[in-house]
Amino acid sequence: MLRPLDPELHPVMTMEKSETLNPGAGIEERRYEIALRPSRFDDFVGQDKIKDNLRIMVEAASRRGDPLDHVLLCGPPGLGKTTMAHILAEEMGVTLHLASGPAIEHKGQLAAILTQLEPRDVLFIDEVHRLTAVVEENLYSAMEDFRIEVVHGDGPYAQTLQLPIHPFTLVAATTRTGLLTNPMRSRFGYPARLDYYPPEALELIVTRSARLLGCPLDGHAAGEISRRARGTPRIVNRLLRRARDFAEVLGDGRITHDMSKEALERLEVDGAGLDEMDRRYLLVIMEHYDGGPVGVETLAAALSEPRDTLEDVYEPYLLQQGFLARTARGRVATRHAYEHMGLAEPKRQGRLF
Repeated sequence: MLRPLDPELHPVMTMEKSETLNPGAGIEERRYEIALRPSRFDDFVGQDKIKDNLRIMVEAASRRGDPLDHVLLCGPPGLGKTTMAHILAEEMGVTLHLASGPAIEHKGQLAAILTQLEPRDVLFIDEVHRLTAVVEENLYSAMEDFRIEVVHGDGPYAQTLQLPIHPFTLVAATTRTGLLTNPMRSRFGYPARLDYYPPEALELIVTRSARLLGCPLDGHAAGEISRRARGTPRIVNRLLRRARDFAEVLGDGRITHDMSKEALERLEVDGAGLDEMDRRYLLVIMEHYDGGPVGVETLAAALSEPRDTLEDVYEPYLLQQGFLARTARGRVATRHAYEHMGLAEPKRQGRLF
């Protein structure tokens, strides 16, 4: 079961960017994610080690009648952290409560959330690294001792009351583990990092999604879409929906290999999964700054994009695929990037990439 929180107390946080390969979820995205989201471990594709460990932990906690240990899910956006929280609540047979780190502005809001929880419920906090220091400190006692401190009265008459809450499981998600404090990290019984998916796993996901959407999809088309989806389930489902649009308008509704290639070319997604912005990013380094090194602030100004967007949205995949390197002096385009872009690499003494 899913229990939504009061929208006035806990506003929904959404990303403004809507590029085809942006791993963040927009408003339209959420409707499809709910329809395509697996609800059991058996339906969840990929992340096998994490899935198997959590399955055992859920079974053990259920046998004892205890809440599951607190779980920290790390990794880039779009890899299934929210889906994993839904599955944990479903497998435990309890209610899932959703919240977002930036939306919990003070400890009063945190107390309102925690007092709603029933025994063994799952509380999912997305972007947990963006909790304020005061809220985070008040969360410590809730996670360890299942109590919260409430201050009653003002001035010399103020009293601190210990308010017990039901034992619960906190499932926290973050894309930036390094921003979490050590006391926060140490309070999770099971930290897990979700990695990018191989094309074979994405092919299983896109095939299942096509079946749920009632969209005829050829096997070769599933492979083509999967190879260009940047290792991210959210993106592979998005590309599937865009390919379906082209197939319905330009064809007979069936997504063939040729139709998938035409749709992806129209969307400017190349064979390595790079879009126009990714290629612009690399070209700025190659053509304007001789391949680097160049500072991220300079790149943000040149591309008219916030630094956080470059670091959270574009760079992770470029780094993971070996198109980009981070050095102490700045970003450097690698030899692999020059080969992919069809440009000659400048000859430099002592070049390492």
